[in-house]
Amino acid sequence: MPQKVIIIGGGFAGLQLVEKLDPSLFDILLIDRINHHQFQPLFYQVAACQLEPASISFPLRHIFKRKKNVQIRLTEVKEIIPQEKLIKTDIGEFEYDILVIATGCQSNFFGNKEIQQHALTLKTTYDAIQIRNHVLLNFERLISAEEYEKESLLNMAIVGAGPTGVELAGAFAEIKKHILPGDYPGIDLSRFTIYLIEGSNDTLNSMSEKAKKTSRKYLEDMGVTVITGVFVSSYDGHLLTLNNGVTIKTQTVIWAAGVIGNLISGLPKECIATGNRLWVNRQNQLLHHEDIYVMGDMAMMQTPLYPKGHPQVANVAIHQAKLLARNLKAKMQGKSLKEYEYKNLGAMATIGKNKAVVDLPFIQFTGYFAWLTWMFVHLMLILSVRNKLIIFINWAWTYITKDTSLRLILKDKKEG
Repeated sequence: MPQKVIIIGGGFAGLQLVEKLDPSLFDILLIDRINHHQFQPLFYQVAACQLEPASISFPLRHIFKRKKNVQIRLTEVKEIIPQEKLIKTDIGEFEYDILVIATGCQSNFFGNKEIQQHALTLKTTYDAIQIRNHVLLNFERLISAEEYEKESLLNMAIVGAGPTGVELAGAFAEIKKHILPGDYPGIDLSRFTIYLIEGSNDTLNSMSEKAKKTSRKYLEDMGVTVITGVFVSSYDGHLLTLNNGVTIKTQTVIWAAGVIGNLISGLPKECIATGNRLWVNRQNQLLHHEDIYVMGDMAMMQTPLYPKGHPQVANVAIHQAKLLARNLKAKMQGKSLKEYEYKNLGAMATIGKNKAVVDLPFIQFTGYFAWLTWMFVHLMLILSVRNKLIIFINWAWTYITKDTSLRLILKDKKEG
């Protein structure tokens, strides 16, 4: 009789596990709060009016419509009760034989409630739409704003200079140069300042020295004000204060400075590691729990190559899911299990047209070829052929015309 597997989360790890589990051995219940898979690496392009949300969003029911062993429930898991092999959700309780946690991460504000209340984040498709709305509405307001308010509307601060922050800053710098002058000819765009603020001493701090130096040079050449070695201490919606005493008047702060796991209640404290990740063994099995597994961003796995845990990137999630699918099948068949280790395939980030940095295990390179590499890799990761084609056409059109017609403000009238 097939075992009942509940997978919490439809991200890269959850999707890959559903795809790879043997349908003759497992009945699957996939649970998520939203009805679609989100391609997170391109969120910034939705926020910067370069892609439509539908291009990078994939309905779960459509993805798995041919898998008869898969059920999908749109709800939020409130509690896990391991001793009863049960989860509680908004729509009821579900029993499992095997539970897989792949809930991903959310923005980490390091306990600062004020910043959390006022800053924008980029962790979902909806967040990307919110940023797009907010930025475009600011420029609409600028047309009739009083002089005292214009400075805060013309300043944008992006906090965190990892790939998300760097790519956002580069995208908005290109909009400033190519798009906004045509849309808002009456606004003095020389006053529009994009700040990129980072607590470490470099942009793309986890990448090679070449990537760090080149990415910063690209950004500064594009007009971005890069501030490193400082932290944000407060933000009240109008004034951003750094720990060195510097203040910036701004109504737009995008927080990309760290992540923390989406933890579900019910698990013992000894299972919880730094950043709300969960301790697992080399087979992604939760500490002291034989029938619970954790994958992707939530998994804290110590290995010889990564004693502090693996990087929270899509490649880790995808490969952990593939191995877990093989191991669960092997376990049912009484075969030996394999241990996971991450093979670092490299890292990359794009800063703008013809500008990117790529770190591979054997070579680092930048510029036009790096930009083409970044586009090819991300295009191949998109799920459907239709969406690959749509994104490619959008990119080609933008490259040729330096323009895009995707500057839509989509707000519910109740939002004010």
